[in-house]
Amino acid sequence: MHKVLKSMPVAVAGLTAISLLTAPTVQAKVEGDTIILGSAISFTGKYSTNGIHAKNGYDLAAKKINEAGGVKVGGKSYKLKIKYYDDESTPARTAQLLERLVKQDGVKFFLGPYSSATTKAAAPIIEKYKVPMVEAEGASRSLFTKGYRYLFAVLSTSEQYLASSIALAAELAPKLGKKAVDIKVAMSFENDPFSLDVRAGVVEDVKRYGMKVVIDDKMPRDLSDISPTLRKVQAVKPDVLVISGHSKGAATAARQIKELKIDVPMIAMTHCEAAKIVKKFGKSVDDFLCPTQWAETLSYKDGLFGSAADYDKLFKDTYKGYKNVPYQSAQASAAVQVWKDALERANSFDPKKVRDALSATNMKTFYGNIKFSKAGNNIAKPMVLRQIQNGKYRVVAPSKWASHPVNFPRKAKD
Repeated sequence: MHKVLKSMPVAVAGLTAISLLTAPTVQAKVEGDTIILGSAISFTGKYSTNGIHAKNGYDLAAKKINEAGGVKVGGKSYKLKIKYYDDESTPARTAQLLERLVKQDGVKFFLGPYSSATTKAAAPIIEKYKVPMVEAEGASRSLFTKGYRYLFAVLSTSEQYLASSIALAAELAPKLGKKAVDIKVAMSFENDPFSLDVRAGVVEDVKRYGMKVVIDDKMPRDLSDISPTLRKVQAVKPDVLVISGHSKGAATAARQIKELKIDVPMIAMTHCEAAKIVKKFGKSVDDFLCPTQWAETLSYKDGLFGSAADYDKLFKDTYKGYKNVPYQSAQASAAVQVWKDALERANSFDPKKVRDALSATNMKTFYGNIKFSKAGNNIAKPMVLRQIQNGKYRVVAPSKWASHPVNFPRKAKD
């Protein structure tokens, strides 16, 4: 992982490694033939893994757009450049750095931070200064109930993440000799806005099917140990275990499920790919279900990246060491594409005109369709559910998008 000084900005026009700025501070949203996008994002702290994934997605799209001729405004072509600060995975720091980007650096156009918690800290700043942000990593539905007018999100909201696993459990219940109402559900969630919204979606679907929640635990703040929950699972023997704690929580859960030989018919958790659980824990995570905003097997495509499969290949060729492309990276790239589209349609650098263009976005990308509601969330793209099968991520639900049948029930593996 690249090291970044917490008090210094990072500017990346393409795919160069994170490096410290030595040039004078940027004082305007446009420098010559370059449009500056700003982002306070996590390079250190508990969200750093996904922060780097998001940065890679941002950088890949900026490079690709620049290579394709850039962004055309007022009859002139401009390149994109991204100015980063490390928010250290701390919401208060996110807010502080956005103030700096606006007031000291003169940046007017923004890409989001990583996580719902930091995005919640960013939104009031963006609204205060009336500077638009296209964000790709804050999925909490509560972000879109506050009346914000300058915040736009390309991703599906968080209550959708694991709800599909409950619907799938209801569908598969007869394989256990049960009805949907007989299914017992165990839950463990980080106490943060994103995960609590994921929980809300699960609870809503559990009630809809008449299932019973037998364990409802919060992860410890440092996400380092959920063994107390897993020992309850051993005792209660639920049919479904759902977990959400970003990358660190997913890695902790996968490791301890393996260590304790937890045998549950269905295990579903967020952030499987980002936490690289297949690489770290091998066959023991086979048959885990993992929600995703995007998959390389989906039929989406656009004129910049081509198909979802084309993006998958380009990303892996560009960033070595990725066995699977995290959806956090794909949606980050899509956010940069939205900026190009909106700036060109606005044909202006005026933040109000660009905001209005963003609100009218209706585009197709390799990541999926993007159309914003009045609240700023994307209403044109569904979530899908993947299952780890022999170390590969296979789309298994909804059936419209499935590339493979689901394996059920799961059996504990070493």
